[in-house]
Amino acid sequence: MTMAATAGRDDPFRDPSLVPKHTAQPGEVAGVPDTLAVGRDASLTLGTDSLVVLDEELQDSKSARCCGLSFSNASKSTRSIPFYNVLWAEHSENGDITIQYAHAVSPKVVRPAIVSYKLDKPDSALAEAWIEKLLDRAYGASQRQKRIKVLVNPFGGQGGAVKMYHKSIAPILAAARCTLDVEKTTHQGHGVEIAQALDMDAYDVVACCSGDGIPHEVWNGLGKRPDAALALHKIAVAQLPCGSGNALSLNFNGSDSPSVAALAVVKGLRTPLDLASVTQGDRRTLSFLSQSVGIVAETDLATEHLRWMGSARFTFGVLTRLLSQTVYPADIAVKAVCANKAAVRDAYRTAAAQPPPPPGHPLDTRPVPAASAPLPALQHGDINAPLPPDWDLIPHDKLGNFYAGNISYMSPDANFFPAALPSDGCIDLVRINGDVPRLRAVSILLGVESGKFFDMEDVDYQKVVAYRILPREQKDGYISVDGERVPFEGFQVEVHRGLGTTLGKNERGLCEAKGV
Repeated sequence: MTMAATAGRDDPFRDPSLVPKHTAQPGEVAGVPDTLAVGRDASLTLGTDSLVVLDEELQDSKSARCCGLSFSNASKSTRSIPFYNVLWAEHSENGDITIQYAHAVSPKVVRPAIVSYKLDKPDSALAEAWIEKLLDRAYGASQRQKRIKVLVNPFGGQGGAVKMYHKSIAPILAAARCTLDVEKTTHQGHGVEIAQALDMDAYDVVACCSGDGIPHEVWNGLGKRPDAALALHKIAVAQLPCGSGNALSLNFNGSDSPSVAALAVVKGLRTPLDLASVTQGDRRTLSFLSQSVGIVAETDLATEHLRWMGSARFTFGVLTRLLSQTVYPADIAVKAVCANKAAVRDAYRTAAAQPPPPPGHPLDTRPVPAASAPLPALQHGDINAPLPPDWDLIPHDKLGNFYAGNISYMSPDANFFPAALPSDGCIDLVRINGDVPRLRAVSILLGVESGKFFDMEDVDYQKVVAYRILPREQKDGYISVDGERVPFEGFQVEVHRGLGTTLGKNERGLCEAKGV
């Protein structure tokens, strides 16, 4: 997979699962006409990929309005609303048809809007059947009216999450008739506590209005339950981006815009996601995003005081450390599946070329865990176990950057893992020597944004199922797990294929991947 196209470069409102020509899906209403007459000169038609509104009264009016909505090009009598943007539709007893949709104000902003007409010939049975057909087209395999536990972190990022939620997110979720239970987090670890006590039967999704810290807490809270395996399978964890690091949303919503992400959550499909166990000392932590030692870890954790800069603080931090040529000696051992870039490229292209499941085929084919199943046992031991003999041990006297992750984008312009696949059972591991010339180090940084990063000769890229890293010759430093600081000591990581669940824009969680 690799990840979400950054907002504004591709159309964030295009539904990736749409096919060129619509074919009836299992369960879709049959025998219902595509066109519904709504007044003498107006009709609503289910097109190939859009709802087409035909209203002759719009044609000759320079400032035409339809149901309270202004249209900028009034010389046309038709308007199209992509099915992906349709949020809800209903029919009243007096014959009114009301359709709520996400209107694209700009590439990064959608707002709820309404189309409403009175039926030309009231026929409640026909209207209800036509609405059902519209909603089938609008939602496909996605669950309608999701039951969402919303966690708002008022302290994340630049501190604007509460305002973002009420202004940009809540209106979209409400228009889609989602059931919402909103709670503010009040302290570090609160997300863990909430997830650990969550009523699994009451919710389908935990949506985090935050950066990446609250999703990290939620997955770890679910992982602490006695029924951890079932909880991680059943509850989808999604992000409504309100922080300085919004990687989960970038990868699976295709955007770091709060309103566009809200639309993606409304339409999101259940998507398996690899989680990794990080063992350090006697602790076991779940990671959904990344682990890092070196420049990236310092950039993330040592720039907390620069949160006012937004995502620009990461670029500033990396450049500062690249120019100082800081090195981080360490011993690294890996259990590799793809030991070099050629093997990584082949694995990625083979997976990305697989066709999506046919219509009606279950999208999530994982077996449902037993009700009492805890976290899976570690297959490779923990950090305190002897190093497995079949692992490759690689000393690094001048390590510049060590970065491991299972999804592609870490920030809007940081495609560190272009070969990442969200549920291939591997974690992508990047190593860069710290003694490359300064200008070369800067060009490597720029290669992340330009898409040339993977092919640079100074970048070592592997897919692994487990690894161990032991920092040496340093008394203190920074180690980051999903952007959270952990003690500066050795740790071991093991991947659990498809252990977690999130929401993606298509069947495989691939959002306009750049790939390799």
